[in-house]
Amino acid sequence: MLTLSQSAYDSLRQHAEETYPHESCGVLLGRFDKSGAEAGSKSGSKSGIKSVSRIARCGNTRADSPHNRYHIDPKDLIRIQREARESGNNEDIVGFYHSHPDHPAQWSPTDLAEAHWFGCSYVITSVEKGKAVLTNSFELTGRDESDKKFVDEKTEVS
Repeated sequence: MLTLSQSAYDSLRQHAEETYPHESCGVLLGRFDKSGAEAGSKSGSKSGIKSVSRIARCGNTRADSPHNRYHIDPKDLIRIQREARESGNNEDIVGFYHSHPDHPAQWSPTDLAEAHWFGCSYVITSVEKGKAVLTNSFELTGRDESDKKFVDEKTEVS
């Protein structure tokens, strides 16, 4: 399960509207509960609670097709992860978000192919004509790249 603060939820949806007609993207920062595992684990579904306290907006560095693909610069990921750990708030990367302009809030084969953080949440917001409509979350499960898959993830906003 993924829990988001109201401000984190509102921020990622606002980011999606601001970048329309291109895809937005960013990082979900927070904590894995004790029954969840840490990011990057390869042991399959964590079935724990991931609590998102804030998001880190990223620029979509995908130059060839930003309207239907996204890319986060790895240097940004390293910086965000380092800053989160050094903040003293005991935060880690618990997931990622992006938008689907004028497409459903459902993962695509490309989304799955480019997802590598097992146990993390992948949040997708559909944006229709510039307005955020629906936000869904999926957890990346599996033991390795050969058997990875997305599973629907319950989301709560508090």
